[in-house]
Amino acid sequence: MLEAEGMTVYYASSKTNKLYRLLDMIWQVLRNRHRVSIVLIDTYSTWNFYYALIISQLCRLLRLRYIPSLNGGNLPMRLQQNPVFCRMIFKPAYKLVSPSIYLKEAFETAGFKPVTYIPNSITLANYTFHNYSYEQLDLLWVRSFSYIYNPTMAIKVLKTLLDKGYQASLTMVGPDTGDGSLQATKALAKTLGVTVTYTGKLSKPEWIALADSHNIFINTTNYDNMPVSVIEAMALGLPVVSTRVGGIPYFLEHLKEAVLVPVENVEAMVEAIIGLKANTESTKQLTQNARIKAENFDWNHVKQDWLQLLQ
Repeated sequence: MLEAEGMTVYYASSKTNKLYRLLDMIWQVLRNRHRVSIVLIDTYSTWNFYYALIISQLCRLLRLRYIPSLNGGNLPMRLQQNPVFCRMIFKPAYKLVSPSIYLKEAFETAGFKPVTYIPNSITLANYTFHNYSYEQLDLLWVRSFSYIYNPTMAIKVLKTLLDKGYQASLTMVGPDTGDGSLQATKALAKTLGVTVTYTGKLSKPEWIALADSHNIFINTTNYDNMPVSVIEAMALGLPVVSTRVGGIPYFLEHLKEAVLVPVENVEAMVEAIIGLKANTESTKQLTQNARIKAENFDWNHVKQDWLQLLQ
């Protein structure tokens, strides 16, 4: 999106192998060090945290200004468990940016420099709002398969709905991160005797098209920040049922723009889904409110914040 605003952007990395990805990141920084004025570093709370550590120190060595983008929903844990590494990454940074108020508050409370809040964005024109019907419950789950996103909870939700006599289906969209959670999810589905559709990683147009055949979006994560997939679901008119974790309650108001439930509480998520089916008028109002909220995250609104940050 920044390229459309006249900026030159170099990317790293699309490699799936963790070692190759790190080496590609290092190579791209070295290769482009005389061409770039700022290095943006996506910073997550899982293993990828160490990418940010290594690349930030390389930037310091090369005297390149860098900006960590705080994307990991469990980064507050890193602040507590890895304080030395966090100081090495974040204290020398040119600026810090976060897509959520949740992480902005966490980092500023921990004593780091003022954090600029710039929400995640979408191109709203790509998302057509629909009013869905709920005769059958067709659930859509969109995340990378990782234990922190608790994908097995989606299987339990489907099983419980079916056991209660509801017609229901589940499609899970997202790549395998290699931590074993995809295999565990498939194994649980087999054990419980439920049929689930796994699509793997899809392009934006592919999963937006897929969303047309579903009517409820579920977010089962144990840790979160401000997931773009949730914003996209809101823009499409899919009612969102999400665990109340991390940055989620900072940008979604319970029962106004989404239904929020306690973490790991399968029964609460099931009851929330049943409530959406039973109260279609309130569900319609909820999805309309969510679409209005999603409009605030259109790139045309957000881009000025990025241009000001990078100037």
